[in-house]
Amino acid sequence: MIEMTLSEIAEVTGGALDTAGAAGVTVTGPVEYDTRKLTAGGLFVAFDGEKVDGHGFGASAADAGAVGAIGRRSVDGLPTVVVKDQIAALEAMARHLLDRLPGLTVVGITGSSGKTTTKDLIGQMLSRTGPTVAPAGSPNNELGHPYTVLRADAATRWLVLEKGARGIGHIRALCATAPPRIAVVTNVGVAHIGEFGSVEAIAVAKGELVEALPPDGVAVLNADDPRVRAMASRTSARVILVGTAADAEIRAEDVRLDDRGRARFTLVTPDGSGPVSLGVSGEHQVGNALAAAALGLLSGLPVAEVAAALGELRIVSTRRMDVFDRPDGITVIDDSYNANPASTAAALHTLTAMGSGRRRVAVLGYLAELGEHETSGHEEVGVLAARLGIDLLIVVEEQAEPIHHGAESVTTWEGKSVAVPDQDGAIALLRSELRPGDVVLVKGSRYRTWKVADALRSDVAAHLPAGADGSAGVRG
Repeated sequence: MIEMTLSEIAEVTGGALDTAGAAGVTVTGPVEYDTRKLTAGGLFVAFDGEKVDGHGFGASAADAGAVGAIGRRSVDGLPTVVVKDQIAALEAMARHLLDRLPGLTVVGITGSSGKTTTKDLIGQMLSRTGPTVAPAGSPNNELGHPYTVLRADAATRWLVLEKGARGIGHIRALCATAPPRIAVVTNVGVAHIGEFGSVEAIAVAKGELVEALPPDGVAVLNADDPRVRAMASRTSARVILVGTAADAEIRAEDVRLDDRGRARFTLVTPDGSGPVSLGVSGEHQVGNALAAAALGLLSGLPVAEVAAALGELRIVSTRRMDVFDRPDGITVIDDSYNANPASTAAALHTLTAMGSGRRRVAVLGYLAELGEHETSGHEEVGVLAARLGIDLLIVVEEQAEPIHHGAESVTTWEGKSVAVPDQDGAIALLRSELRPGDVVLVKGSRYRTWKVADALRSDVAAHLPAGADGSAGVRG
């Protein structure tokens, strides 16, 4: 963050500094609401938690290096800017910071799925041309958004912001805090449809990002998604279509997958073409990579360098298409961070490609926030798993059982589906069923399958299936 005095922060946020002699105290470090992350010169934001009140952690914050605080009341041991609403205060500070950094370009990314990975890829691409802020994870809500903005400083050239929404107007509000010059929309699907009510409403909400662009801005839109393509009419900015469609300005041709599910294709642009070998798994990563290619070209990188860079980009945020091999010969695809029907379908297709000639196992958990589509959405996932020929489907928790029913409704399927009551049940079943050479996908809405993925990641010899280590083995 750029330096700000506590009196300046009070003025920007509309707050009141409770210590008159501290007006000139200057914040030179990060803004943090977790005292464990504070460093010298930092600003501590105290929130009222359901179980823990941050206003009582002033001493810990001061010991960590904080020179001041923001809170709804005074924080013991620190001069405090007292405000009515801490998040509104952070938003005001974020907008003030951006107004002081005219050389910084804000890139906004949204979509029903893939936005975090796309943010990661774009951040890595842009870092080749200048200092870039694009933190790992999904800090995309009303708190995480200004928190990320406040990571920028005078040296920052690119600020890459993921923008989430749970209703119409949410992205518009985020854009008011950090107006984008470049917008990227990955897709429109049924994620959070229980809150939006319809896919059409989701499209309206996601399109608020391109509506926020200035006339000299750029909208990078997925040409392969009709609802995203249609957003071109909602902006006066330049539009760049990316995808596999023939009219996409930046497109992928001759897409094929290797035995790790990594795409190989020819990158085609108005300025030339080049071969690409992605280092991330999943055919759906092609669209994400093309968005990164568009940003690389916009930043001034030549086509050949962009094509080569795409092969060097990696997953930054955890539990997102993280492919690893265990010592016992089992390959695991940990895509357990979150899930919706579209992202689950993409992951199942990746499992199918990677598992060619091998036994394919899918561990699928509950898909949250589908509203009236909850039963049908889960059933469709099960039907797809069966039609793709998944050999063993393990469905975790009662809420997800329609996946199991959907798979069993495919009478021509020769695989097996098992519904288990919880993650421990899934782990026990895997430990008794897995064999060397298997490929396992773990996918579910947040937390629903994390324990399963972690158990598979652990290299515990006692849990190898019979014969895998030359012994009798232990069955869970």
